[in-house]
Amino acid sequence: MKYKILVFYILCFLPLLSFSQMKSEYGEFEKILKQKSDLYINEPNFKKAQSFFLEKEWDSTLLYTSKQLGLTSKNKHLDNFSHFLRGYSFYKKRVFSESKSEFLKITEDFDYYLHTKIFLGAIAIEQENYNKALEYLLPIENITNDKLLGINRNSIEGNIASCYLLLDKFSEADIYFKKNIKFLEEKRDTLNLVIGYSNLATNYDYLDSTDQAIANYKKAYDLSRYIDDYEVKTGTTHNMYEVSKYLGQPDLAYQYIEEHNQWKDSLHDQNEVARVLQLEKRIAVEQKQQEVSLLEAENKVKEAQKDGLMLSSVILLLLLGTGVYFYREKVKSNKIISAQKEDLDELNATKDKLFSIVSHDLRSSVHALKSSNSDLVDNLEAKNLEKVHTLLHSNSAIVNGAYNLLDNLLNWALLQTKQSYFEVGELRLFFIVEQVAHNYKALLLEKKIHFENTIPKKDKVFADQESLKIILRNIIDNAIKFSNAEDTIKIYTRHTKEGFCDLVIEDTGLGMSEATRQNLLQETIVTSEKENKDIIGSGLGMQLCKSMIKKNNGNFFIESELGKGTKMIVSLSKIPPDGYY
Repeated sequence: MKYKILVFYILCFLPLLSFSQMKSEYGEFEKILKQKSDLYINEPNFKKAQSFFLEKEWDSTLLYTSKQLGLTSKNKHLDNFSHFLRGYSFYKKRVFSESKSEFLKITEDFDYYLHTKIFLGAIAIEQENYNKALEYLLPIENITNDKLLGINRNSIEGNIASCYLLLDKFSEADIYFKKNIKFLEEKRDTLNLVIGYSNLATNYDYLDSTDQAIANYKKAYDLSRYIDDYEVKTGTTHNMYEVSKYLGQPDLAYQYIEEHNQWKDSLHDQNEVARVLQLEKRIAVEQKQQEVSLLEAENKVKEAQKDGLMLSSVILLLLLGTGVYFYREKVKSNKIISAQKEDLDELNATKDKLFSIVSHDLRSSVHALKSSNSDLVDNLEAKNLEKVHTLLHSNSAIVNGAYNLLDNLLNWALLQTKQSYFEVGELRLFFIVEQVAHNYKALLLEKKIHFENTIPKKDKVFADQESLKIILRNIIDNAIKFSNAEDTIKIYTRHTKEGFCDLVIEDTGLGMSEATRQNLLQETIVTSEKENKDIIGSGLGMQLCKSMIKKNNGNFFIESELGKGTKMIVSLSKIPPDGYY
């Protein structure tokens, strides 16, 4: 028994293992760090850096540690403290390459040198360099809490076990997962026990120990009831859903997937709140830094005035400075106005395109729904149940089409106005496709469409995960929409060009003419006449796909023949972008 989707969810938890214990132990860690760094509070820049670090203001910490390191200093221990604060701040900001660079500059006689090893191991896991992570973590697996100055060591065995699991060394992983669980049971660390049992279950799954795997998934689920971490709850409920399906318990599987969706929605809401708070915090930090810079500039002017310059020279300099200031302010204001005008023109153009789509396609959907509801009322009065059933299915298709249109409108507008978050990372295509296709299982069953995902698990590309999911959702949705009952949809990869991986979504559905194929490849959101007028769609989804593929430095191709199906081909880079590591 292999839980393909389960493995994906468990692997998502691995970065949490690195320092998940800090929430409960951070008070002691903070106290000890302050005591040891108070020796250098006579250094103004370091004092400010220490203050911002304790307040978790990472950007300000980086600013003042950079100023401290820019001074000529012969105090190696002070430099070590500055590099440690910078490495930790970059780690919290998830800028792992810079974090690694700072930790490697710390010498072995530093008080927190053991912490740097743990951090370097965690960074190596984030960068999927598991052998390197083991080089950092194995030599320190037996250290005690006393040597870690306020940080609990419960993640070390868990991270070692996770590395062995990802390196397919399941026997070694089994040993360390059990060590980690024993340690966590002694500490009564419920959150990390849930993660530990889940990872142990995954390892048993790879060892073909089905009964033990199921038992540990059940332990993880039972313990998850006593924690508040929505992400972990989402994973454990999904695991039990897959277990129930494997055991042939559909009613229980339905209960678990309903609970899974509930926690998933809660996690989404929590992340949205955190995102807004983080944005507000960043704006506040930038304003604070501007105020600090302004105060420093004013202090320099006052000091210069005290140097005994002649009154006439001071007045002349002030007049000249005032003129230069107002001139620069005027130039700056003109630049801001010009930039705002360009942004406004771009927003107006985007608005016009959105109105064009909404006024045509959304209005058509609403009109069709209005007409269908009128027919539905007439047939209900006539008790024509067969016609009522047909009209309800038609209404459902219209509403789904309108919902997809609105979703694509939102994503397209965010992309056009440069408000969408975009981060390129290394992705395993098999698991991304499995996750997206899972949402279409009910629709595939309803249309009796056979679905196959034959992508090798080793195939990886470099792209933004969320935009790739949007691309897949639109293409799979179209493949289902333009397929007949009992048709087939296959998703696979091929390697026809060096440095690129072609993701192919092939269906045996209606296909399209050469004119339609050429029209879909054009850079426009205006669609041509459809081959099948009964199928609702605006063409915006395909335009959104093309824009996101282009932003991922990929290419898009279509192979199709009317009546013989379609191949949608998304070609993505297998080579990391410049500056990725």
